[in-house]
Amino acid sequence: MPKVTVDGQEIEVPNGATVLQACELAGKEIPRFCYHERLSIAGNCRMCLVEVKPGPPKPQASCALPATEGQEIRTDSQMVKTAREGVMEFLLINHPLDCPICDQGGECDLQDQSVAYGRGGSRYHENKRAVTEKYMGPLIKTVMTRCIHCTRCVRFSEEIAGVDEIGAVGRGEDMQITTYLEQAAEHELSANVIDLCPVGALTSRPYAFEARPWELKKTLSIDVSDAVGANIRLDSRGREVMRALPRINDDVNEEWLSDKGRYMVDGLTKRRLDKVFMRKKGGLKPATWDEAFAAIAKAKPGKAIAAIAGDMVDCETMFAAKALLKACGSNLLEGRQTGMDYDVSNLAAVNFNSTFAGIETADAILIVGSHVRWEAPLVNVRIRKAVKRGAQVFVVGPFWDTTYPAHFLGDDLSVLGDLPKEVAEVFKGSERPAIIMGGAALARGALGAGLAFAEQFGLVKDGWNGFNVMHFSAARMGGLMLGYAQKGGMKDIVAAKPKVVISLGADEMDFEPFADAIKVYIGHHGDKGAHAADIILPGASFAEKDGTYVNTEGRVQFAEKAVFAPGDAREDWTILRALADALGVNVGFDSFAQLQSAMIAEVPALGEEGLASYGALPKADKKAKAEGVISGYPIKDFYLTNPIARASEVMQRCSAELLHGGALAEAAE
Repeated sequence: MPKVTVDGQEIEVPNGATVLQACELAGKEIPRFCYHERLSIAGNCRMCLVEVKPGPPKPQASCALPATEGQEIRTDSQMVKTAREGVMEFLLINHPLDCPICDQGGECDLQDQSVAYGRGGSRYHENKRAVTEKYMGPLIKTVMTRCIHCTRCVRFSEEIAGVDEIGAVGRGEDMQITTYLEQAAEHELSANVIDLCPVGALTSRPYAFEARPWELKKTLSIDVSDAVGANIRLDSRGREVMRALPRINDDVNEEWLSDKGRYMVDGLTKRRLDKVFMRKKGGLKPATWDEAFAAIAKAKPGKAIAAIAGDMVDCETMFAAKALLKACGSNLLEGRQTGMDYDVSNLAAVNFNSTFAGIETADAILIVGSHVRWEAPLVNVRIRKAVKRGAQVFVVGPFWDTTYPAHFLGDDLSVLGDLPKEVAEVFKGSERPAIIMGGAALARGALGAGLAFAEQFGLVKDGWNGFNVMHFSAARMGGLMLGYAQKGGMKDIVAAKPKVVISLGADEMDFEPFADAIKVYIGHHGDKGAHAADIILPGASFAEKDGTYVNTEGRVQFAEKAVFAPGDAREDWTILRALADALGVNVGFDSFAQLQSAMIAEVPALGEEGLASYGALPKADKKAKAEGVISGYPIKDFYLTNPIARASEVMQRCSAELLHGGALAEAAE
């Protein structure tokens, strides 16, 4: 490890580190616009200039200079100060004076660094350059006159998202950043360029002119739009969530967030259930809590009561419902609302065992029945990293547009037991082979064949477990840990003929078989579940309650309450606690703390944030064979997968414009 001296302080730096990284290790702040830890080095803003000896007698760009033994680096000399002032003066030559009306105001790198490193005045009196606006779709607002050509957005699109949609045209003063033929940026991670942009050139279109950063309350939360469990920050004002931003967590989402997780929050204020409703004379009419509870108690369900968990429910709500059913003498719990019935006797067999960070190191990956790009865009980013390192990817299922080279092996699941010779050789020769089983494969009963594949090709070895199941519901793993699974799935619930069915935000299930039961919907949006219900009890969304979530790799995470639920809506556990009184049973908790303690006592893993341990994979049935054809994937529309997204005007617009033709693009322009 080379030793360098930074402003008189000698430090050791890792091999391959840059001078900028060496300065950071020494605790020195180096200004930068184009450099970003997760992107390739461009070296084109020249803001990170430092003085280095031995070397040329002029300041050097520290981001692109390797740190070598014996270097003397100065970050605070007069030469460096003068050089940075000069660079900042050049950067501001054409930058408009938009700060009072710019959405980046208050969190703008250019503002902060011009105050810290600028000279406080300009000697330039010529006309400023102006650039025509670009249309980048319904999510990204552009004011390209502000652009300083740092190319972060270009590098993100090419290197991380894997979609060459943004690039530079022209040279010198005529250079402009634009999308290809000025079309909308259509990939699932497009809005991350807003966070990357160090000036106000790319800002959030839906959030434009809504609020200033210092007006907002910041709450740490978890994204429930898919099963990745991306760490997010909810910014709220009053009782409204204004925006969601990603938090850095290298194990889960790094610092990225899918467009759906970022923008569906405007659906939190639309189509909300804020009153109790009961079905009278064929229609839903407003009612009181007492009337609703009395109607449920009058049915005298006894043991004939079932609970179906939706895709976005927290573990505490599911445990409260389980405690209520247990007190009634029932164990009719199910979370796989669409009817899947795979074996859950060993949770290691339905977990993403490689972990998201681990899948980057795989060298051969077989994806079976999963449209990863839609089901988990942030895992798709990790697979792309693996491919960059030399991994080969094979896909069983209908074609989808991957962002990396992949070999499609057809739609027939029987290929799992009879791989083409060249593919089998790749897996036999790989050190870290992996398989990813998606919902379409589980629905076809391919789990056993996947385990047999894992045994055949040695996917489990010292320090490596390459068997992965990809869920796409934020509540799925938590539900399975709490026992929300019947041996025969939803068929067992239907066969039991319950008198009362409690739907915990389950909007994707088929309510038809429960025509004779009282259907109680505890949820937050007037979606499919509410339309089918006999009694609606308004609940709280993920932003309106504290809750524990478990992602598809078995990582337990906690989300905090950002705002209060609207109207008469209550936190779900309080509704279930009151319902227990109405039914005359004791559930053993009266507060959220007691509920959480009881849940952790039953499932200790839910009490510790981090990866839960599910033990070893079960022994595979060597005779297990996968049959049938995967005709399609569970997600038909990436932007409209849950009730919050379906209520979101922004997500509806994205669906119409980006997936179903550009009819709205002309209207926007």
